[in-house]
Amino acid sequence: MNLLGKIKPQKKEEPIRPPSQVPVFWTETSDSLSRQYQFESDGQLSVKVLNDSRPVIHKMAESFLNQFFPSGYPYSVNEGYLRYTQFRAMQHFTSAALSVLSTQSLLYAAGLRPTPAQATAVSWILKDGMQHAGKLICSSLGARMDSEPKRWRILADVLYDLGTGLEVLSPLCPQLFLEMAGLGNFAKGMAVVAARATRLPIYSSFAKEGNLSDLFAKGEAISTVFNVLGLGAGIQLVSTVCSSMQGKMIVGPLLSLAHICCVCEEMRATPVNTLNPQRTAMIVSNFLKTGKISSPADLRYQEDLLFPGRLIEDAGSVKVGRDLDKAIKPSKLRQIKEIFPEEKFLLNRGTRWTDMVLEQNATGEDALRGWLVAAYAANFEKSAHEDDFNALEEAYEKMNSVITPLVSELQAKGWHTDRFLDGTGSRFAF
Repeated sequence: MNLLGKIKPQKKEEPIRPPSQVPVFWTETSDSLSRQYQFESDGQLSVKVLNDSRPVIHKMAESFLNQFFPSGYPYSVNEGYLRYTQFRAMQHFTSAALSVLSTQSLLYAAGLRPTPAQATAVSWILKDGMQHAGKLICSSLGARMDSEPKRWRILADVLYDLGTGLEVLSPLCPQLFLEMAGLGNFAKGMAVVAARATRLPIYSSFAKEGNLSDLFAKGEAISTVFNVLGLGAGIQLVSTVCSSMQGKMIVGPLLSLAHICCVCEEMRATPVNTLNPQRTAMIVSNFLKTGKISSPADLRYQEDLLFPGRLIEDAGSVKVGRDLDKAIKPSKLRQIKEIFPEEKFLLNRGTRWTDMVLEQNATGEDALRGWLVAAYAANFEKSAHEDDFNALEEAYEKMNSVITPLVSELQAKGWHTDRFLDGTGSRFAF
């Protein structure tokens, strides 16, 4: 038998070639505009205008949006961004106009007679000169600014207007020129640092698609434009109605009032999505009343911007951040720790409020767990008249039954539960 005759020669295998990548593109056409969208090899989406027969005014409007609003607006930002931007523009306009008035007043008080253009140029020097001192003073307040960026942003502008007011009034007492100018610029220096420190958490609350840099760049572009417009308006004012001290005394307070009102409306429109004591208490209060989780946009108009530390009775009247030895008596510490053996919080019910002390590495979820226990315990004490420890034990069981879906819904609503910003509150570690 010839076995060799049955062996078939093997064919040489050719290397497998990957299929050629066909570019993915599509065309969107409206009545007067046609665009081609294409995914590039690196995954980026490119847009090419094929036909554009729109009126010039529409093209200018789109160019304005591309220049001053983040890419993908309004879908790439959170709710409230347009209102925030409108009042931010007016805030910078009034602030710049007011700075020209104050600078001219300072130079008059010093015995000079500047032109409006000179006042505009010198205003930048005086404003920037005190930033170093302001940084030193404000450096220890950073944690508080993280916890309450809205409040500190408003406080920054109030400080700025107080400093500007001292400068405007300086010609009335030229013998105290150095003192008034120094205090005014010191207040303005602190204001600049506080405003810059709170800028990032405020912009972060609007970022929806990881576009924080784009938001920041477009926001600064709007600020620059309206600062320039405000300086032009200030030059007009000091050349006309504000050429006299009487005119400055009338126009200055009006500009300052408009400035503060704009900043307050800015902050009210900002949906900050980090957990701090006030926002956590409001979430718990609304959850116990309605059974629903509030989003950052739901709470933005309910926040107390001036007195954020107020106690909310419906959320258990919880006070966070007191020293452990002041919040809990040593005789109660072991018993309280036994109720919450694996938790990163301690609770102590008092007559007027409930003290909560957090462990050093506690997160927003840990704070939320403690807040729910305090709120449930307060309700149990009112309804069943139980003692503190029995109420805390029942409240702890109730919290464990609802916390998992609650945290999931919180995160779905856009809240960051991985950290809890309690300012300079004290924490403990065993």
